[in-house]
Amino acid sequence: MSETVHKEPAISGLSLVLSAWHNPAARILNIDLLTVLIAILLPWSTSGVAIAAVLWVFALIPSLELRPFLRSLARPISALPIAIFALALVGTLWSDAAWSARLYAISPTAKLLMLPLLLYHSERTDRGVWVFIAFLASSVLLMAVSWVVFFNPDLSLKPQISSGLYAPTKGIFVKNYIDQSQEFALSAVALAYPIMIYLRSGRIPQAALLGAIALGFIANMAFVIVSRTALVTMPIMLAAFALLHLRWRTNVIIFCAATVLAALAWAASPQLQWTTTTFVRDYQIYKELDQPTSIGMRLEFWQKSLRFFAEAPIIGHGTGSTRGLFEQAATGPKVLAGGQVVSNPHNQTLNVAIQWGVIGVILLYAMWFVHLRLFRGEGLANWIGLLVVVQNIFTSLFNSHLFDFHEGWMYVLGVGVAGGMTLRARRKDAASREIAAR
Repeated sequence: MSETVHKEPAISGLSLVLSAWHNPAARILNIDLLTVLIAILLPWSTSGVAIAAVLWVFALIPSLELRPFLRSLARPISALPIAIFALALVGTLWSDAAWSARLYAISPTAKLLMLPLLLYHSERTDRGVWVFIAFLASSVLLMAVSWVVFFNPDLSLKPQISSGLYAPTKGIFVKNYIDQSQEFALSAVALAYPIMIYLRSGRIPQAALLGAIALGFIANMAFVIVSRTALVTMPIMLAAFALLHLRWRTNVIIFCAATVLAALAWAASPQLQWTTTTFVRDYQIYKELDQPTSIGMRLEFWQKSLRFFAEAPIIGHGTGSTRGLFEQAATGPKVLAGGQVVSNPHNQTLNVAIQWGVIGVILLYAMWFVHLRLFRGEGLANWIGLLVVVQNIFTSLFNSHLFDFHEGWMYVLGVGVAGGMTLRARRKDAASREIAAR
């Protein structure tokens, strides 16, 4: 009798698991929760995101409907990310790099394979907004921790470096100041749309709450730490919002107010002053003293990358060839800066051009273009998706952000979820118009 009592709960639990596995709605919910988990982990952990993504793929496979899925892969928004990965794979055939370097260079493009899967799945669920809320909440928590670490640096998991070519890490709990700035800038500007909607509908408390969160991100970037890339690209993101959603008179008022606030923030923040003055200072140190600086090295990387591209303009030097080319060119008048050996030229276009030539650049720009076109129209999903693409395009002028782990996953997750939501909304609108026409 006791044996039966002990077995029944186990059997019951197994039945629940099996029923959930065979229940389409339960499977979709599980995938949605894993997507939320990826969004939560993204500001904090690289390994956590990788593990959650693998689990996500395994959870998705049983829920695939083959014909709709294959049709979705044929769309340019899905086919172009796959084509970039395929080019990286084929590019190993004409590369002179060691096979270990070739295979390693494929991995930054592998995350793009998640984009078609996220687009497919997010189009069939109505919980996409959960992902954005999860990412925002996780970023808010990171912002709070950043303030704590700013006042008590001993709590940081990162070493405190304040000399050499590295920016200080005060206020950084995990990862680095570039990743943190990307998250905070995206979150702050993304909140502008719901704040506007709440204000227009008279929901002042909700607008005030989101406004306070956005100001918290901006204050953290102004007084704790911010990357120069974020300083350059954030005004572009704000300009995109103003042009799309505000009247010209409102734009003039906001521009004047933003100019005054930016001046006050700069005057009150030694950190912001230090970051902005490094633009000119680093260039002068590099040019006049012939010493390596972040800006100086980038100029060297770009000059040499253009030369590498000119040597193989059509199909490039092959996957994983970048480091070998820089090793061969590690001589010249500027020994410290010009002799730097890297596998990343700190520019997305040049990163692609060196390895896969014009063909790779065309695929990259085509992908950005079709993703921008995807997010035409009104609505939160359109705004977030557009913002993610715009941020990636402009930050990729100074870094290879599509291939970097953190920023690349921000792009994949943001475009994948927002794109699926947009496609779902359009399908519903088309169905409603068809019913109305009858």
